[in-house]
Amino acid sequence: MTFGELSKFGYLFTKLCGDTILPAIKIDGNTIPLSYDTRLLKLLETDKGVWAIVALLLCGVFAYLIGSLNFAVIFSKIFFKEDIRKYGSGNAGATNMVRTYGRKWGVITFIFDGLKAAFSVILSMLLMGEGGAYIAALFAILGHVFPIYYKFKGGKGVVVSAISILCLNPVVFLILVVIFVSIVATSKYISLGSVICAFFYPMLLNAFNSDKGFLATVISILISVIVIVMHKENIKRLLNRTENKIGQKAKKSEGQN
Repeated sequence: MTFGELSKFGYLFTKLCGDTILPAIKIDGNTIPLSYDTRLLKLLETDKGVWAIVALLLCGVFAYLIGSLNFAVIFSKIFFKEDIRKYGSGNAGATNMVRTYGRKWGVITFIFDGLKAAFSVILSMLLMGEGGAYIAALFAILGHVFPIYYKFKGGKGVVVSAISILCLNPVVFLILVVIFVSIVATSKYISLGSVICAFFYPMLLNAFNSDKGFLATVISILISVIVIVMHKENIKRLLNRTENKIGQKAKKSEGQN
């Protein structure tokens, strides 16, 4: 099995389908590949369907538990004996780490948050294909935003979302990076770039990967909504022109979310 086949359907998903549910059908002599959604629906009609559901749920649970490892909280407590959530915006993420402890710790936090997203998505992709990968992406983000280990108060999910999109849709990711850099370079507001990219993600996915199907579309919309809702206070501050720009130092206990 090639990596392309693994990324599309996954090892476990393919084994569950067996030889009874083929990845493609022939119509008028033309070979037409079946979408992930179609194969999943066909699998659910068999006695192995329940195992597919269990496997997809396990992808989500695993990703949530990994995503709940919030490295901004971990690093601030280990190396500074403080809780990053008491500083600056109160957000447990890479941007607040930069403002509070400097660029080095922001970069380190970014890398580790990105690695947990990539690990969750790629492993789920190899097991259950793109459906498992999209579910893992969603729950890794939920874990980062609402971490079970830290009283469900985490970050805003931007880094985890970005790396998940990179693993799922590299072309869409590159377009979003261009949009993000352009907005931040002109406005100096990271939050503005994050919100606009989140808004455009489902539309770009549909434009460049229209064959992804219903499951991917729904999850992309949910990811977009989560990121935008988590930035509601930033949106208010942007409208009031009180949002922090790049380079502004964080203060302790500002009481912002």
